[in-house]
Amino acid sequence: MKITKAVIAVAGYGTRFIPATKAQPKEMLPIVDKPVVQYLVEEAVASGITDIILITRSGNQALEDHFDHSRELEMHLEAQKKWRELEEIRRIPTLANFIYVRQRKNLPYGNGTPLLCAKSLIHPGEAVVYMFGDDVVKSKVPCAKQLMDVYYKYEPAAVIAVQEVPPQEISRYGAAKLKPGTDRNELEYIVEKPSPDEAPSNLAQLGRFVLSYKAIEVLENLTVGQGGELWLTDAIDRLAATDSVIVHPIEGKWFTTGDPLRFLKTTVEFALDRPDIGAEFARYLAGLDLSRFEK
Repeated sequence: MKITKAVIAVAGYGTRFIPATKAQPKEMLPIVDKPVVQYLVEEAVASGITDIILITRSGNQALEDHFDHSRELEMHLEAQKKWRELEEIRRIPTLANFIYVRQRKNLPYGNGTPLLCAKSLIHPGEAVVYMFGDDVVKSKVPCAKQLMDVYYKYEPAAVIAVQEVPPQEISRYGAAKLKPGTDRNELEYIVEKPSPDEAPSNLAQLGRFVLSYKAIEVLENLTVGQGGELWLTDAIDRLAATDSVIVHPIEGKWFTTGDPLRFLKTTVEFALDRPDIGAEFARYLAGLDLSRFEK
């Protein structure tokens, strides 16, 4: 069955960005002039996805407004003859079919919970793309499409995206252990946020997955794990014990925007890529006096 749906988790509180996230979702923070969540939506659409399921919470109306039409703004831009900006805001609502689901308070906290919220919108036998709302990937082939191509080739229970990280950073992520002797990178097991000494590898799971309906059923029957949260990693680990789960080292560069430092690093890299501002921004950075940071 062709994959047409993507579930994007955008129900977090973004507490590491307070006060900026007091009245807006962290996924609406801009990388240069485009909110993080739009990068995810555009990646999904470029991969062939037609239906975007956004798992939101109370107070996240800005997300819905962003992907909706704004007649008043359109009229203002028309009057100002700002045709490029007008074309852009008219394009955004037409990117996909957008579906919004509130994450219920009776469900446990965790990165697996958004999939339970979306379960009624997914048919048995159907696979979906799942995306964490704060992970951005810069690549020639969209990251989601890379995973979808692997899924179509092997039809496993799940495909998870990974990328190598320095050993000292693996405790921030799920760490994957490959089955020995496999020629298609099958997962043996995965551990959520291990210490560097206990990590089975430095292959860090990032926020891109293709998940079969069976993966969601496993998650539905899972108890909460580390920190009292419902971890997708735990469900994938259990699924790998009975079914084929493929680990895909992505081609491209993964950025996580979940904290201010990494958000700023992402913004700098994307700004330097911009043909309209990149060169001038690079000259500005080169002229900064950084001597106070030298040891």
